[in-house]
Parts: sequence; structure tokens; C-alpha cells
Amino acid sequence: MTQRIVMPGLMEIGAGALDKVADMMGLLACSQPLIVTDQVMSDLGYVKRVQNSLAAQGMACGVFLDTEPEPTEASILPAVDQVVTGQYDCLIALGGGSAIDSAKAIGLLAQHGGKMQDYKVPHVVTEAILPVIAIPTTAGTGSEVTRVTIITDQETDEKMLCMGPGLIPRAAIIDYELTLSVPARIAADTGIDALTHAMEAYVSGKAGVFTDQQALAAMRLIAPNLRQAVNQPGNHAAKEKLMLGATMAGMAFSNASVALVHGMSRPIGAHFHVPHGMSNAMLLPVITEFSILASLERYADCARAMGLADDIISDQEAVERLMIELRQLNQDLKVPSLSAFGIDKAQYFSLLDTMAEQALASGSPNNNPRVPSKEQVIELYEKVWSEG
Repeated sequence: MTQRIVMPGLMEIGAGALDKVADMMGLLACSQPLIVTDQVMSDLGYVKRVQNSLAAQGMACGVFLDTEPEPTEASILPAVDQVVTGQYDCLIALGGGSAIDSAKAIGLLAQHGGKMQDYKVPHVVTEAILPVIAIPTTAGTGSEVTRVTIITDQETDEKMLCMGPGLIPRAAIIDYELTLSVPARIAADTGIDALTHAMEAYVSGKAGVFTDQQALAAMRLIAPNLRQAVNQPGNHAAKEKLMLGATMAGMAFSNASVALVHGMSRPIGAHFHVPHGMSNAMLLPVITEFSILASLERYADCARAMGLADDIISDQEAVERLMIELRQLNQDLKVPSLSAFGIDKAQYFSLLDTMAEQALASGSPNNNPRVPSKEQVIELYEKVWSEG
């Protein structure tokens, strides 16, 4: 089996990389960018840094500050209009995964028109979008290197999964110093998101030799450093390793796909507005336990890459340690239960059938080592509630 690999053509990695944005623009032959970001990034001074870097090389830019944490089609349409009327030749996405996802969708609609519904899976986005330079400020989503964007249909609450090589950013700037100001809750959620990306890419039915190496390396970087990166915000070494691990996990899952955790996570986020990384964390122990028997050796490899086991102990003991760690990690990083998050039990259970259908429709569960039926997805949603 072959594996087609797509990733940004240019990447600048390391402390201070943000100040190279103008150089990156030159390499892409772009000169009139729109910065797609939010008010927090402006308040932190990051937008001004980008503007100053561009101004030093004689480039002006526009700014769109209204991206939303869970972007909807309605939230991006004003930016699409701004791009078209302003005749911008590229987008600088500055922020977390939501800002980068928004920029990808803005670049797609500005270039080709239509609605996001037109581009959701099973459609494959091969259309070239307006060039995006992705600058992540969280260590987790991997959106800066993925061929994926997720935009919510505000009418139905469906999280529309759009995928294809056209959505890959043209360039990415990976500066871990931008994560030093991230609040602990967001650092925890995005960090577990990155760990889930790496694990699911490794056990995915679409895994391959290249993505295996990216996923394993990501787990080696993320797992030993996640707690320190969350609890010690000034720990540069942990932050740098987590950031690089998150990017490598992004490359892994973008090319090998995610699986059941992500498939079931999106409906929870859409219906109950649970942050994506947090809903992954809520699901990860239960879904891993469901899947282990179908891929014991691969999950044991995950345990070893995370530093939980060595080559001497059996695969069975390794996965037992993995399950203990996943539950302990949620406790240590204060991941709430669905109930503690504030979700109404009656409403949750009334939507199980709908959420199961939406999870399966995304296609991600088909990559899982153990592919569930609709009835099993419903049972898993019930178990996640009861375990919480």
C-alpha cells in the first residue's frame, strides 16, 4: 500500500520564528495579506508584531479580528467579503486551531465561492485555496500542517468536516514562545488533542511507514512533557517539545486520518459546545479500551513511545499501563466529566441517536482498529457519561 503525503511547502520552526513572517511572504511571492485572528491575539501584541515585521519590508496588511472559538459558516462570511473586496493575495492565520480552520475556509470560499456544505466530506477539496500562512499559538490542533478544516453549520449544529490537499497551508511558522501565554485549561485541552492525534494516526487503518514515524515521535515528545507544559507555563523546554510534538502529530493524522475518538468528539462539541480537545479527552480512555483488542500490538507501541513500558514487558501489560495513564492524565489535567461540564443528562441521552449518526457519517470511525456499529457508538456515548 502506498501513502500520499501532503504538508506545507515551507516551515519556520523555533523561538522567534514569528518575526520571520515577512521573509515567508517573500518566498511565497505574496505582498498583500489579511491577518485572520481574534481580539486576544491583538491584546497580547502578536498582531502588532506581525504588522511591524511586514511594515519593515514595506508591506501593509488588513486585519480580521472576529474569528470564533468554534467557527461557523456565518462567522467567516464577513472575512470572505473582506478578502474579495480588499483584493488580498494571501491570509496569515494567527491563533489556535479555530483561527487556522477559519482561514482555510475563508481562503476556499473567497477563491471558489459556494457554501461550506458544498465542500464537506465525502467531497475531496482539491481546489487550490488562497495561500495561507499558518501561525499556531497553541500546541495541539496541528491545523497548521493538516488538510482538514471543521466549520459548524449554525442551522443544524453539524460540524462539517472538510478534507483535501487544497486545504494545506502553503507555509507554517512554529514558534513555541507564542504558547507561553496560553491559559492552563487551553494548554491541557490542546495537548491531549495532540496526543489523541498521534495515537489515532498510529492505530488508523490508513497508517503507513511515514506517518508511523511521525506519530511515534510525537508521542515521545508529548507524553513526558504535557503535564509540565500545562502546570509550569514558563517551562520553555517542555513547551518547545510539546509544540513540536503537536505539529508532528498533525502531520501524522493529516496523512493517516483520525479514528473513532474524533468521530464521536465532533457531535459532542457541536451540540454542547465542549472544546474539541476536551471532548477528545473525555472520550479517549473509553474508546481506547473499546479498541485495544483489535490492535493490541499497536496500542502497546503507543505505551512504549509514551515512556510507560519497555520492550521487556508483554503487550498486554503495556496496554494496561496505557489505560491507567489515560485516566490518570485526565485527572491530573482536571478534565471534567460531561455532567461536570454542565451538560444536561436528559438532553444528552435524547441526542444519542443523532450524535451516533453524525459520528459515523464523518467517516473517521471507519479508520478505527475496531469499527463500531451505530448501536455500539450509542453504547460508548452512554459509557462515557456513566464513567464520568
